[in-house]
Amino acid sequence: MRLIARYAKELENDFEIITVYEDEIKKESISKENPRLTTLAKRYPTAIWFERKMHDDFGIIIEDAFDKRPLVHHERFPKNVHPLRKDFNKDTLEYAEYLPYKYETISGDGVFQVAVGPIHAGIIEPGHFQFSQAGEDMLHLEVRHFYKNRGIEKMLEGKTLDEAKLIIERISGNESIAYQICWRDIMLQATSKELPLALQKRHALLLELERIIHHLTDLGFIPNDAGFGAALAFGSKLAEDARRKMKELTGHRFGFGAIDFTNRFIDTATLSEWLNDLQHSIEFFEDWIIDIPSLWDRFDTTGILSLKKAAKYSTVGVVARASGLTQDRRINKFYLDHGFVMASEVSGDVGARFKIRLQEVKNSIVMMHNFLEEDESSLALGQLYDGEYYSFAESSIGELFMAIDIKEGVIERFFVRDPSFVNWQALHVMMRSDIIADFPLINKSCDLSYAGNDL
Repeated sequence: MRLIARYAKELENDFEIITVYEDEIKKESISKENPRLTTLAKRYPTAIWFERKMHDDFGIIIEDAFDKRPLVHHERFPKNVHPLRKDFNKDTLEYAEYLPYKYETISGDGVFQVAVGPIHAGIIEPGHFQFSQAGEDMLHLEVRHFYKNRGIEKMLEGKTLDEAKLIIERISGNESIAYQICWRDIMLQATSKELPLALQKRHALLLELERIIHHLTDLGFIPNDAGFGAALAFGSKLAEDARRKMKELTGHRFGFGAIDFTNRFIDTATLSEWLNDLQHSIEFFEDWIIDIPSLWDRFDTTGILSLKKAAKYSTVGVVARASGLTQDRRINKFYLDHGFVMASEVSGDVGARFKIRLQEVKNSIVMMHNFLEEDESSLALGQLYDGEYYSFAESSIGELFMAIDIKEGVIERFFVRDPSFVNWQALHVMMRSDIIADFPLINKSCDLSYAGNDL
């Protein structure tokens, strides 16, 4: 049974712990006076980040945990301050005494440490990567993020769903449409409405366009990190054209504000022509790249994540499917009726993740053709009901999970698990048979979100 998420919420007299599995949701109550929780990390390694975050957010003690270090709170975060508690209302915090963070390292003769980040060149967001090295060989990697925590969970408390949308759709730029679709599904549940087929098609079309944009960007950058810059130029040109198409369809390059309940006009003939041109371009690109043996010498057998490890670490998206896991939130009647075919590889290496992206771009083009719809219908929502609501979407990175509690018409608790939150935790497993020069290539082949990971 796959672990999807684990999080806490504060009730009047206790804390409720929600653990989301693939087939069920379990809840348990623990005392506020002495909040203690038994770890799940011995069975599900990725539970450890969820549990460390619960401690930082609420002060919940995780018993028997193999890692009790802070996750979101950094070296000078004040002690005994837990921002997701209801009584926390400060706008600023005073720095505490500096307490060094103890990284997981390997020691021994000839072993040394390499620290990368958290400040990077270019536009990469903050993230720290701590390597234990024996020469060029990577012995161990620890990933540490959460340098730009924006307090989104706290920020959304007390807002209506409409007010929250502007923030939710901006959590992670590569996944704006996916985040909006999760918001949409919760809005539909809370108003007991069903989405008309024409609107389903429009929203699915935009989600596949977002996927194409992200994959095209990666299809250029992955070869670039293996020393083949021509692919970056070609992929970036295609990605920019797709980004402009997103603006043409939605009014914004990242699709902000794109998902609502009005089905606006789409010039289907023009869009169909652009999709045909993109199909020819991606077929040319594939033929070109596949026939470069030196490139595949770098891709194949680099950054391997086995099927067993992919399942153990609850991975999702391209990372999971490249290792042989058949996991995709688009496996449903709506998508299958419109041409969805799940891409899958088994080698679990950089090459497999690259091939998955090629397959998904081609399949997204097919589906977008099938989603073309000229119906301009709309949906009136009506009254919103209090309750606990959950939603999923298959973003360009993988399965996105969102949970929102509505009380007296406003958000009581907001929680989202970006696909990157679980996939980042599996990254270190991919490094153990490679050299440090392969790290950028392996990292880019997963292309995880920093922003979505750090709320």
